[in-house]
Amino acid sequence: MSPTEVLKAQELVYELRIGDIMSRRLVTVTADTTMREVKTILRDRRISGLPVLDGGNLAGIVSIEDLIRSLEENDLDALAGQYMTTLVHTIGEREPAVRALNVFGRLGVGRLPVVDDEGRLVGIMTPDDITRGVLRALEKAYHEEEIRRYRARHVFDDIKSDRTSLILRYDIPLRDFNRAGRASSQIKQTLNRLGVDPRIVRRVAIASYEAEMNIVIHSVAGGNLVAEINPELIALLAYDTGPGIPDIEKAMTPGYSTAPDWIREMGFGAGMGLCNIKACVDQMDLNSWPRQGTRLEAVIYLKPTEGKASDEAA
Repeated sequence: MSPTEVLKAQELVYELRIGDIMSRRLVTVTADTTMREVKTILRDRRISGLPVLDGGNLAGIVSIEDLIRSLEENDLDALAGQYMTTLVHTIGEREPAVRALNVFGRLGVGRLPVVDDEGRLVGIMTPDDITRGVLRALEKAYHEEEIRRYRARHVFDDIKSDRTSLILRYDIPLRDFNRAGRASSQIKQTLNRLGVDPRIVRRVAIASYEAEMNIVIHSVAGGNLVAEINPELIALLAYDTGPGIPDIEKAMTPGYSTAPDWIREMGFGAGMGLCNIKACVDQMDLNSWPRQGTRLEAVIYLKPTEGKASDEAA
């Protein structure tokens, strides 16, 4: 995993609030409860610790480790107040789950009392609560994503018209390499949401990226990238205001490029853009006018064709 890659589970640990995943079924004892009673409660409830209340306020935690000490000292009739840990670390119900993870790791404790804004005990948090909370959130996110995908895949089903299309339009700035590739990436995301065959998505992603980069590199005032999606095909249109292409046939030669050296040094302008587009699409039409600009139109069919591009890109 790269340093900037964040898994969904990691993201959820920051998003989930402790109050959403803590256990609210509080089992407590008082400082006057005997350790014998503590032993019974821990055994019957199958838990490893109990908050100890004194006058309704949190006074400490009595844990299974404290019970073991009382057993070793043959002192089960002693009061919980004698064995409990009084240095209690609490956590707020509004805090993110990642805060509890950090505390668990730093202190090595197995449970944390959860308090509200007024400091009242409202729950108990364990590492298992975090795990269960993240798993529930992942399951919910998965189902929500499946619903979104289902709706997207059927976006054309209930629309009645002679020709229904989804049109995506993007403004492509000149020489903005920080945003370069954004439009083609968003087109790819949309196609994935629509349930388009991944092999076709890859072809569209390559063709749209190369068309976008040509605008970024060669135009003099930027341009536009348009993707029209309908049940039969995906049509790409890229046009710019630029110097134009003086010799289209030569421009289609692999490795030929008019990009300046400083752009080549950045890793762009290798002279394969138009070739890559042609290899990925079923139809391509390129027109260019000196000192006016260039217009590229390409079509990729959603159903299998016998064309070269379909066979090679699959």
